[in-house]
Amino acid sequence: MNRMYKRQLRRSAKRASLYIVITGILIIIILPIFFLFSFSFMSDYETYSEWPKPLVPSLKAEFKLDKEVDGYHLFIFNRSENDFMPFGPLSFHDDAGELEKLQEFVKRQANCTLPVSKIREYMHKADSGTPVTFNLRKKLLANYVLFFQVVNGAPKAVLNSLMVALATIVISLSIGGMAGFAFARYFFKGKNLLKLSVLFVRMFPAVSIAIPMVIILGRMGLYDQPLGLSLVYSVGQISMSIWITASVFMSIPVSLEEAAMVFGTSRVGAFWHITLPLALPGLAACAMYSFIGSWNEVISAVVLTQFNPTFPVVVYKALVGSQGQINLITAGSVAQALPAIIFTLIIRKYIIQMWSGVKV
Repeated sequence: MNRMYKRQLRRSAKRASLYIVITGILIIIILPIFFLFSFSFMSDYETYSEWPKPLVPSLKAEFKLDKEVDGYHLFIFNRSENDFMPFGPLSFHDDAGELEKLQEFVKRQANCTLPVSKIREYMHKADSGTPVTFNLRKKLLANYVLFFQVVNGAPKAVLNSLMVALATIVISLSIGGMAGFAFARYFFKGKNLLKLSVLFVRMFPAVSIAIPMVIILGRMGLYDQPLGLSLVYSVGQISMSIWITASVFMSIPVSLEEAAMVFGTSRVGAFWHITLPLALPGLAACAMYSFIGSWNEVISAVVLTQFNPTFPVVVYKALVGSQGQINLITAGSVAQALPAIIFTLIIRKYIIQMWSGVKV
């Protein structure tokens, strides 16, 4: 009985240790992403004036307007100090120019809209000698809008990245898929060596391939063009597509194609109607890897673009040239990640089918 109890205790200890390790890994992965999203929604005041930083951005900002001898004063509630702190100009008066500057300051620093009419209304209430407190709803997407407004070429860069990513998917899937089918269905001398050799290109740093490609693409007239960049990206993605699609096609029995051909279907028809639908999960996985790899690539894009950069290059240059604009840079980083997340969610059905051990 005592031995059984010790055995159960050891199993419980192992299970608890496993849960602790898994929880620690999840925390290490999730926390940076959580803070990235959190900073992208924070206003300038929350980012630079509150310490320690709040874990989550506030949905509203609380203000207080008071009247003194030298004029009116505006205060904002600081969550780290748990008190109202001076905000905006030291003092202001009922002047159209001063009120417009105050309105712009509140919009820029707190991501809130405070109309001039509302300011005059609060000033009138403060004339009685009692401070006026009021709340303003924050614009959570203000940093995202401002990023695309102030960063030069950001909207165009998004279109360039989409064109590059889609072209990379088409090139890598068409060439890699056909090569993967050949490796899966045909036997020839040196097959295994050739299959292994396609991975050699992924052993070289991206910049070592990008530098000579500047000369090649320049002679082809494709330098600083989305098509030229997608050709460079496809070099590495094709090898991955070959290995994934070869494994997928090998898991599909040849007898299914032969049965279709017995009933009168041609070899091409058997591939199109039988093999290809069963291979969609693997093709979706290749598409996901190709899209994410080409969308997030920075080094090659910096070397191979000049006037038509991709969105990751724009975010990278904004990060390098930024002077304390942390919330704007995090907003750009989240905006860069969103298309990859959306694309993965669209094809998640096929990805789950492939990785959940579904047999074909």
